[in-house]
Amino acid sequence: MSTHLEGSPPLDGGDVRNFEHIRNLKSDYFRHLDAKRWSSLHALFTADATFGGFPFAADDADGFIAGVSGFLEGVESVHQGFMPRLAATGDGSIRGIWSMHDYLVWARDSRHYRGATIPGLYGIRGYGLYEEEYRRCDGHWRIAAMRLVRTRIDLLVGQPLQLAGQEFGAPDPDWIN
Repeated sequence: MSTHLEGSPPLDGGDVRNFEHIRNLKSDYFRHLDAKRWSSLHALFTADATFGGFPFAADDADGFIAGVSGFLEGVESVHQGFMPRLAATGDGSIRGIWSMHDYLVWARDSRHYRGATIPGLYGIRGYGLYEEEYRRCDGHWRIAAMRLVRTRIDLLVGQPLQLAGQEFGAPDPDWIN
């Protein structure tokens, strides 16, 4: 049985180790994003990183952090990425596609989403893909390009339903560091 997809070069041990570093990098992206640790998030990008598909403009990493921090102001967020498909490009970079889901909630009727102003709007459930490219900088893998491709957005309208009396613990952002 073949261990690689048709049309893809066979993987070697270096590719497998690099892919694991990329998976950890993307995991850090989601952790820092939801914890709103903006300086830690910024450190995951190359200086010349490019961005697309977000509900705010971003020409570089500084612009992305400014845009995402403003967009998530007052928003409780849960971002998930899974089922990565990673491939070495042959020029020292790696490209990846990640399935994604996000759940964003805010105070009811406090904002619109992508121009949709709907009475009772309190958030979204989003689905799609991240298309990314990674490069090594100073011995570490960094995100050099990120494009969010939405395939579905469900607007959350009405009254949010939550279990009464439930307390949820906050994750320790330094658990692994």
